[in-house]
Amino acid sequence: MVFKRFFNLPNTVTIFFTVLFVANILLLIFGGKISYEIEDVFRINTFTVLIWSVVTFFGAVISRYASSYLTGFKFHTKFMLMCTGFTLSVMVFIMSNHVISFLGSWLVMGIFMAKLIGVDSRWGEAKEASKVAQRFFFTGSAFLSTGVLLLSFHSNQLTIDGIIAQVNTLPYYVTLIASIFIILAALVQSAIYPFHRWLLSAMTSPTPASALMHAGFVNGSGILLALFATLLFSSNTLSLLFIIGGLTAIVAQFTKLLQVNVKQKLACSTIAQMGFMIMQCGLGFFNAAIAHLILHGFYKAYLFLSSGEEIKQSIPQKPLELKIKPLQAVLVLIFGALGALLFVTLTGKGASLDNSIFLTLIVSITVGQATYNIVKEKSLSTLQKLVVPPVLFIAGIGVYALFYNGVTLLMADLPMAVVPLQITTVEIIFGIIFLVGFFIMKLGFYRNIPWLYVKLLNVSQPYKKTILKYKNS
Repeated sequence: MVFKRFFNLPNTVTIFFTVLFVANILLLIFGGKISYEIEDVFRINTFTVLIWSVVTFFGAVISRYASSYLTGFKFHTKFMLMCTGFTLSVMVFIMSNHVISFLGSWLVMGIFMAKLIGVDSRWGEAKEASKVAQRFFFTGSAFLSTGVLLLSFHSNQLTIDGIIAQVNTLPYYVTLIASIFIILAALVQSAIYPFHRWLLSAMTSPTPASALMHAGFVNGSGILLALFATLLFSSNTLSLLFIIGGLTAIVAQFTKLLQVNVKQKLACSTIAQMGFMIMQCGLGFFNAAIAHLILHGFYKAYLFLSSGEEIKQSIPQKPLELKIKPLQAVLVLIFGALGALLFVTLTGKGASLDNSIFLTLIVSITVGQATYNIVKEKSLSTLQKLVVPPVLFIAGIGVYALFYNGVTLLMADLPMAVVPLQITTVEIIFGIIFLVGFFIMKLGFYRNIPWLYVKLLNVSQPYKKTILKYKNS
């Protein structure tokens, strides 16, 4: 009886991924320069093992959580099998070098995720959400296949490494068309506007599936774009990524404020974070995008797995008005500037007049926002309000800088993982738009513009055919 209880499927899956996680970490620490190839079909390098470590960690944690969370659930075994299949398909995608295994594993990832969304086949809304997600994922796979096969045909190469090596010799129209299709595939995967509704509809999935989706699936586009960084530079499509990512980040942050459901709030937050990740790719900092997606994965998995604690009945309250006193404003500006200075010192980003200044600006805004949240807190003394902000941002930026530098080191095998570019007029104009949009959001001006409020509310709703459609059939 003890043997059967210990070696049931949930425990076996958890142990399996835990062992893989420990093995990957040990390989990162003691493996030195990692470089293996298997018949041009698979290649394993340090970057591969880094992503494997993250994926297997999530697989172990989420399967362990699900083993108790889904106790008594009719489809518990099905969920564990789908979870295992999805995690392994991600690992295969990361190490794939041949075009067929690369495209095939991307497609299989989507199939498993759609199955996880609709794992409860008795629930009509979940079934419809699964169908909608699958259509989006098939579309994304079609986009990716078109772009990669176009490159493969014109370069006469069947491996991703071979294609990347030949990118600069291809006609510009080929690289441009291929880049657009690959970018479209990334936008679908990350639920970037206008491909976002599948993610908002997918909240019917069990909480462990949502955690896996937001921590390990939507982030896949960052890895895809990093693998094709050379192509994106060659086709001059980085500015397009920057604008799309920035617009998504602003709009999703707006829509997050309008949600009343905790999982919908988290979904809008994920879309915004994916927008920031796409922005970083557009700036040429693919290493920063990878660091961002890993940290976002940890953060969002925790939020979903703990979301039950946030669900409670409460009396609707009028939103607090944003008021800031002159002294508080001075503190926000000072600590925001100091946070940016520390960020530049520890990472080197923003030290020269290139587009890394945008990343430094975002850090400054983040530190300033955190400082404001602290200085307006009535329960803190004046001394605490002066001490807490610098302690927090020094610790936070210090940890991020350490992680960022580590990821950069582990991505050394990837070509053009970090190539800062000169600031363009388009980036400056859009940067101003981004700042204006941010302050409109924080100051709550959108509440006084009815048409904008309604538009934001409508754009943040699930796909219409997934809402109680099954009751009409």
